[in-house]
Amino acid sequence: MELPGALAAVLIVAGVWSLAVWPQFLRRVMKDPRARDAGGKATRFLTVHVVLVSISMLLGAATAAIGIAGLLS
Repeated sequence: MELPGALAAVLIVAGVWSLAVWPQFLRRVMKDPRARDAGGKATRFLTVHVVLVSISMLLGAATAAIGIAGLLS
């Protein structure tokens, strides 16, 4: 794969940003009173946000990996 160095760097930065930001967001969501019902069971609010964060982090890791592959090629 041929990527210009600047584009590869942008992909790496975007991937690292995603991996740095989403875990902090998830910590806040988990502390939110809407995350669990009265019995302590996870609500749809928490489930949806866990899925959102998981997919976003997976895409962030893939973005960073593509950037690294572009730099190394």
